[in-house]
Amino acid sequence: MRKVLCVEPVIFIYIFVYSLTSPLVQQFIYRRLWEEEYNSTFVSDSNDTYCEQNKSSPGYIKLKEVQEKTSGFNMQLDLTGAFPSLIVAFVIVANGDRQGRKRSLVFPSVGALIADICLTVISYFSLSLSILFVVAFITGLFGGMATLLGGGFAFIADVCHDEKQKTTRIAVVDLIFGVVSGLAGLSSGYFLRGIGFTWTFLIASLLHVINIIYIIFFLEDTVGVSEFHHEAPVSWKELLRETFSGVYVLFKTAPYKKRILIIVLLFTFMTYLFTMIGGSSLFTLYELDEPLCWNEVYIGYGAAVFTSVSLTSFLGVYLFSKCLKDIYIVFIGIFSYIGGMIMAAFAKTTLLMFLVRVPSLLCFMPIPVLRSMLSKVVLTGEQGAVFACIACLEVVTGSISLSVFNSLYAATVAWFSGFSFLLSAGLCLIPLAVLCWLLCTSWNGDDLALLVPEEVSSIESADS
Repeated sequence: MRKVLCVEPVIFIYIFVYSLTSPLVQQFIYRRLWEEEYNSTFVSDSNDTYCEQNKSSPGYIKLKEVQEKTSGFNMQLDLTGAFPSLIVAFVIVANGDRQGRKRSLVFPSVGALIADICLTVISYFSLSLSILFVVAFITGLFGGMATLLGGGFAFIADVCHDEKQKTTRIAVVDLIFGVVSGLAGLSSGYFLRGIGFTWTFLIASLLHVINIIYIIFFLEDTVGVSEFHHEAPVSWKELLRETFSGVYVLFKTAPYKKRILIIVLLFTFMTYLFTMIGGSSLFTLYELDEPLCWNEVYIGYGAAVFTSVSLTSFLGVYLFSKCLKDIYIVFIGIFSYIGGMIMAAFAKTTLLMFLVRVPSLLCFMPIPVLRSMLSKVVLTGEQGAVFACIACLEVVTGSISLSVFNSLYAATVAWFSGFSFLLSAGLCLIPLAVLCWLLCTSWNGDDLALLVPEEVSSIESADS
């Protein structure tokens, strides 16, 4: 059977299922906590009966308590799976340089399959929500989203030898992420209304089965695993030693300017990811709260609008890369995100909440550009190590960000629900300050490799 070097279908299916089930899990938790608080069945179409309340009424107070409990529950759930996924992502993606990329694709897919099967059972039998913590931990043991994306981006870096092609193809993956998540978000509300939680989770499980079959039988690995079988570690101890030593060598043996460049780019990536994940993760809770009081269909519409944001961000990367250097593209994307978050903080009507996406049209640009810049800085045999670092940063940053912003939202929702969005916009000053420092210091001209990635090799030669 002839195999293919196309990893995009794997990412497409995984992201679609993740984006389909993620808002449903939040709404499932929200409804169960609502029913426990009110001791009655949640009715999604009765927005007027529980949203438009006097702020001193018992109903309004209970609504805020459900918001706070849901936010806190989501925070604990994210932390439960964060630590195991951090270790697994680092080990599997880093060892992809010598043991193949397919492991980092299969493991997360199997973990997601187990999670969706468990969600099907919990929903069907109305089991306790506490079981979700066990499910989150088990899913974390298989790596999660960070492992799959880390392996997928390393796979693409192996296939692409042209630098511009690499930037474009990495941007395509982020485009897939946005478009597919938007379509999945749009359909999630109709899935929920049409067939309910149980059957939706079951369909998600079947899609993961299809993905696993494609990875195992149809996808060709970019690393010749057979060449390394005689060098494979004989124990987990040796495997971990080689994993961490590979990342250590990446920083230890690299020339000074290359080391500084990698660290600065990773820090910029981490800080921007922190603000973006934290701010955008609160949209569902914010939209469920008054005065918006959206139901599942409107929440799906809101998620679908991000399709246009992903598309415009991809077009922005594609067009700007022809006339601007990478660092300026990152600047534009960060300012775009700041504008959207400030507007979201004061959006009190459905129309304004949809229009929040207009200033955010280019907010996704920094993520693929920073990934591509990091990939260009390192050598071919170091792709796994650098993407392992990125995967770990994504897990740590995402978990901390979700915890911080969910806790902050729970603490501030009663007096100003938009405060978290303003904080997210303000924290963007950190990556902006770092990039400005790079432009204003000696890192300029021919020495600034992140502005002209093609010159990395000449910088390495000069420093050697």
